Parts: sequence; C-alpha cells; structure tokens
Amino acid sequence: MAKLIHYLVRYGVSLVFLNVFAEQIGAPVPAVPTLIVAGALARNGQMSSTHILLVSVLASLIADWIWFLLGRRYGYSILRTLCRISLSPDSCVRDTEARFERWGMKSLLFAKFIPGFSTVAPPLAGAGRKRSTLAFLIYDGIGALLWAGAAVGTGRLFHRQIAEVIDKLENLGWWAIAIVAFLLGLFILAKWWQRARFLKQLRIARVSVEELKAMIDRDEQPVVLDVRTRSSQQRNPQRIPTALVTNADDIDRTVEAISPDREIVLYCT
Repeated sequence: MAKLIHYLVRYGVSLVFLNVFAEQIGAPVPAVPTLIVAGALARNGQMSSTHILLVSVLASLIADWIWFLLGRRYGYSILRTLCRISLSPDSCVRDTEARFERWGMKSLLFAKFIPGFSTVAPPLAGAGRKRSTLAFLIYDGIGALLWAGAAVGTGRLFHRQIAEVIDKLENLGWWAIAIVAFLLGLFILAKWWQRARFLKQLRIARVSVEELKAMIDRDEQPVVLDVRTRSSQQRNPQRIPTALVTNADDIDRTVEAISPDREIVLYCT
C-alpha cells in the first residue's frame, strides 16, 4: 500500500476538510466514505482521529454558517433556490419546515444523518425567526461531531476489512483512481436520474392554478387541502377559498372523511 497510503496519510486531513466542506456546501460528493477510510487509517496509527474530527467539524461549520447567513440575508428565497437544486421546491421546503417546527434548533443535532436535510437546514435556521448565531453554531457543531464521529468510528471498527480493500486498490495502480472516479460519477448520475424521475412524476401529478379554477368553474367540486406548514401560513395567510386547512400528521384522517369519488388537490406551498 505504498503510494496510495502515502498520499492518504500525507494529505488525508486536507482531503477530509475539502470533502466535508464540498458536501455541506451542496456538491454531490459524499464525505462519509472518506471519513470511514480516515477512521480506519487512524485505527492503524497512520492518522489522528482527533485531527479528523476537528477538521470535519470545522469544515461543516464554515459551510453551514455560510448557508445560515445567506438564509438570514435573503430569507426563504435562498431556501427555494437551494431546493430547486435538490429534488422539489415544494416538498423540500415543506418537509424541512415541518421538522424545524417540531424540533427547532435541536433538529441540527441529527440533520446530517438525513440526506438532503443536512444542506437545507442551515439556511432555514437563518431564514426563520431571529435565531442566535451562537446557538446555531453550538447545535450545528454538536451535530457535525456526532455525524463525523459515527463515520470515523465505523472506520475504526472495520479497519482490517478496509485495509484489505485499500491494499487491493493499491495493487491496481492508476486503475484504482479510474475505478473510484467511475463509482463517484455513477453515484452522481444516479442522483440526477432519481431527481429527474421524481420531477417528471411530480409534473404529471401537478395541477396548475388555471386547471384548478377550470375544475371549480365546471362544478366538479374538487376538495382542496391546505397542508402548508404553520410557518408558511403565517408568511402568507391568504388561502384558496373553500380549502380545508390540515397538516401532514392529520391528512390521513382528513382524507378518510372525504367521499372517494371527490377529486383531492393538495396545496403545500
């Protein structure tokens, strides 16, 4: 494992910092595999677990603080812009707001364990009601430590198996870099395909304002459910006439009370 391990050990801490920062700023480059490998090297005495955790938390805090400040400056518009880069601006905003309404800043403690939520949570924390920057950094820092610690701990636990994989990659020489690059490209392609497929299904199921008005004018009597979060309703108290106000937790009970032959339209943003 001469050359490969040499570069991993020599530039490992810097690579961890750049990888974690890139992922938290929104780039589709997973940092967990890097943290796991770094944890295995630390278990073998070739890196320092303390340094890995410190740079991971630092990189995460810098990226999240940038999103927090953007959220505070531009409000929910920056959140919607970020969600357009993600899956769906509607479901992304609504799901994230719902978690924040339930847990508040404490949601930052587990946000990084939930795909998508990790990047969206910091700007939402800044865009909402005036929140303390210090409180944000404390909760976000603890969350980053738990997330990075879990990955590094996994690497330390399975260090022998990971060392065997690295050894095999080292024997492949430059082919190892090609394989890693191919797997990363495959991961990014899969995420883009998943997003495109989701948005295609969403467009098929979506009803425009004009289509809804036409349904009402034709006396089809569609049932409109206003399932916006409390924060969304406070920002925009206006709602569609005759709409039933409910929430994600009570939507099943609300739908059960509606006749099965009625058309149901959800209004979520």
